[in-house]
Amino acid sequence: MKTQLLEKIKLKKIKVGVVGLGYVGLPLAVEKAKAGFKTIGFDIQSQKVDMVNAGHNYIGDVVDKDLKKIVETKMLTATTDFSFVKDVDFVAICVPTPLDEHQQPDISYVKNSTIEIAKYMKSGTMVVLESTTYPGTTEELIKPLLEEGSGLKCGKDFYLGFSPERVDPGNAVFKTKNTPKVVGAIGKDATEVISAMYRAVLEGDVHEVSSPAVAEMEKILENTYRNINIGLVNELAILCDKMGISLWEVIDAAKTKPYGFQAFYPGPGLGGHCIPLDPYYLSWKAREFGFHTSMIESSMMINDKMPEYCVERASKILNRDKKALNGSRVLVLGVAYKQDIDDYRESPAIPVIQILEKNGAEVEFYDPYISEYKEKGIVRKGLERIDEKIIQEYDLVMITCGHTCLDYDMIQRNAKAIFDTKNAMKDVLERGNIEVL
Repeated sequence: MKTQLLEKIKLKKIKVGVVGLGYVGLPLAVEKAKAGFKTIGFDIQSQKVDMVNAGHNYIGDVVDKDLKKIVETKMLTATTDFSFVKDVDFVAICVPTPLDEHQQPDISYVKNSTIEIAKYMKSGTMVVLESTTYPGTTEELIKPLLEEGSGLKCGKDFYLGFSPERVDPGNAVFKTKNTPKVVGAIGKDATEVISAMYRAVLEGDVHEVSSPAVAEMEKILENTYRNINIGLVNELAILCDKMGISLWEVIDAAKTKPYGFQAFYPGPGLGGHCIPLDPYYLSWKAREFGFHTSMIESSMMINDKMPEYCVERASKILNRDKKALNGSRVLVLGVAYKQDIDDYRESPAIPVIQILEKNGAEVEFYDPYISEYKEKGIVRKGLERIDEKIIQEYDLVMITCGHTCLDYDMIQRNAKAIFDTKNAMKDVLERGNIEVL
């Protein structure tokens, strides 16, 4: 099986399946197809499938003309029918792994996808999980489901591995194509073959590790590292405010050191699918071993309370003008979880809005990339535009995402008061009405 698959990879006769056509899956499917491998995208949402088959892009990191070309040349097709798994040799699982209402991993999407794949997979198939999850998922959950559902034996009839996604929406330098990959599979042959498949598609290096569990933990480490360091600067932001010190200036000074320091920045909370969620996977799994992840959980607590802290600061700013938060008009600028993208998954701006409204504020938002967002089944529409007159109508402008396309000089000239939680207005010279987190 190993020799046959390596030859098929070399000749580009492998047919690829990508399950989940979201922020991770669609860019991966596009790169596989561009590299010369016929690709089928699977998704339970018929709207996404229809858009892909029409060549209509809905992911910022995918180039429109690339998608259109590979669809027109039949290198990429999409379907909701999992029976087409029987036609593929390589399956990447790129489905969501959210937290449930108890802040525990919800792996139902992974489980259900695996069950569907097992029904149709044939001997000689490579299956790779890319969704971020807790260490042990590939071997403890996916392997038995695939073996039971297909009647095939892992390592003998099919190869199974884990290769964590490293998608950074909006990153102008590192995309799916050139970001290094980590691969951990069950058995040396599986690791070699799956790594060869990625090397045939991507420009970035492929780093092989000894097991799926190592690769799963590696992904958790990446994002827990960021979570802890952001928690550190968020806590220092609260302290520096009390001390009358600008943490932003402190960070700028610290990062002049050419070694031993990496700059992280405070904000109204953590956003995106990975950094706010991944530490919870690890804390949950650690309990199985009677281990308490104290440092990780402390950083999570700090980051989780930042939306509430930012609202408290907003209230104090209004109080200086003899205004109560209750009844004040607040304009929130930016609901994306990071600048210059249209992704609002786990955006801290959303709980900020909720807490503002809970305290009686009249809140509207504007985001040049997001016209509306959906939270708990409710769709909320933003302003279609902002201008001098609109800005003047609000008691407070609160910047929760530092989109670079906004005219911050215009905003400063017309706003009564501004609370900048992202230091987005750092280049604005007149600062009399600006307070920074």
